[in-house]
Amino acid sequence: MLTIKKSLTLAAAGIAVIALTGCAGTSNDRGAAKNGYQKQKVVYHMNDINWGYRGLKNMVNHLNALGDENLDAVMVFHSSGGFILVDGKTDKKGHSFGDQIQGLANRGVKFALCANTVRGKKIPKDKINLNAEIVPSGVAEVAELQHKGYVYIKP
Repeated sequence: MLTIKKSLTLAAAGIAVIALTGCAGTSNDRGAAKNGYQKQKVVYHMNDINWGYRGLKNMVNHLNALGDENLDAVMVFHSSGGFILVDGKTDKKGHSFGDQIQGLANRGVKFALCANTVRGKKIPKDKINLNAEIVPSGVAEVAELQHKGYVYIKP
């Protein structure tokens, strides 16, 4: 009985060391970013135009905290959030998004727009922001990115 207890105690101590030092092979493999953060891969889920201004601002803050080279970011838009990527559209407060989107694209952020939303909301393709890539399904894109190791963020 003493041997089993001793083994369990040593195993628990080993797990604690791995957790504290990051030796499990995931956290430190990404390298250090700014402000003590690790390099990150994130997917922002944008499905409401009225949260667009705040969501885009969250992305600016995220980039500022890590540094552009340390953040692999994709913003996925569907439902009324798809209108954030439509030139000339505004939210209920009158915010337009073109300048913010261009600024984020210049910093390396990728934008994905749901093809189902384009069809369903009858969005004219010539009005879609040039930084947007149309993907077959917004929600499937979010899930796919999560399978690829992107952390989900819902502003």
